Amino acid sequence: MIGQIRSAGTPDRDAAVQRAHDQFRWFGGGWAVNADLPTTAGFEGATQFVRPEDVAESIPCGPDLDAIVDAVREYWEAGFTDIALVQIGDDNQELFLKEAAGATAGEAAHRSPLRRTEYATRKRDLRRRIHRRA
Repeated sequence: MIGQIRSAGTPDRDAAVQRAHDQFRWFGGGWAVNADLPTTAGFEGATQFVRPEDVAESIPCGPDLDAIVDAVREYWEAGFTDIALVQIGDDNQELFLKEAAGATAGEAAHRSPLRRTEYATRKRDLRRRIHRRA
């Protein structure tokens, strides 16, 4: 079972919140709403009242890795076998992968009831998948 966590990791929290709002404010409608919106104009209309602070309450934004770790831990504890960390926006993707993704997964594994060997196996498998795509 695969879970997906969105985040807007960047040293500047305000910029991260704004980017998440610009690119992911549609998250709150859920699939039932989003699947029935045929155009970008429909998405704009459905999300016109979503505020940046609404997005920031649901999507980890900024440099605080603990928020991402907590989100990852919830998925692992719920029994998900894989968790995809989705960095919103590409301008900080390399920084996110270098500094946050590994540390986040490691800390979540440490905090969760999963054994360290399971974490090591998942980390190895994730690296293989990333290298295959490159």
